[in-house]
Amino acid sequence: MRDVITIDGPSGAGKSTVSRLLAKKLGYRYLDTGALYRAVAWKVHAEGTDPESADALTGLLKKTRITCEDKKVMVDGADVTTQIRTPEIGELSSRLSAIPVVRKYLFEMQRHIGLEGNVVIEGRDIGTVIFPESENKFFIDASPEERARRRYEELKNKGLDVSLYDILDGIKKRDRRDSTRQSAPLKKTGSMVYVDTSSLSIDEVILNIMEALKTS
Repeated sequence: MRDVITIDGPSGAGKSTVSRLLAKKLGYRYLDTGALYRAVAWKVHAEGTDPESADALTGLLKKTRITCEDKKVMVDGADVTTQIRTPEIGELSSRLSAIPVVRKYLFEMQRHIGLEGNVVIEGRDIGTVIFPESENKFFIDASPEERARRRYEELKNKGLDVSLYDILDGIKKRDRRDSTRQSAPLKKTGSMVYVDTSSLSIDEVILNIMEALKTS
């Protein structure tokens, strides 16, 4: 399977930007699985659902419809593209991503989209759990300090009052949680092409990936 390109990596490594540009360059569809988890988190928060209750989450998910089209994330017909990008929703989505019932719900959605082919999918377990059979698997990484700096500048540009120290601390905690969770932990495997973006431009990252792609 070469027309499903998987890009995994930790928060802030540049997965979304790289994946979106790569998909555009190839004429492929782009799927941000992190947005799906954020959409679930938004619904959980909006409904006041207990994120620690598997039964409550199961009931919520049964009546929830999430779609991602044209850069828009929709939950039950409502455009939540902007609302899901807050630090609060990001933290909640990280917690929810470790819960099996949530992962199962989104696993089926991700497989369905991927099996349509010609897609770049990014996340934290795409090449290990969702599409382990893909022949084009990449792991995008950067140092925690560089990822924190990027996130700090992004939030400052949005006019938010943030602390670089707090962002770095949050990234390190999320890295530990993502890599040590029992259900589908974030990890780099030998079948993935590793790209450290710490000192690379976006164009250089795209070039590295394009040169490593296996084509049919």
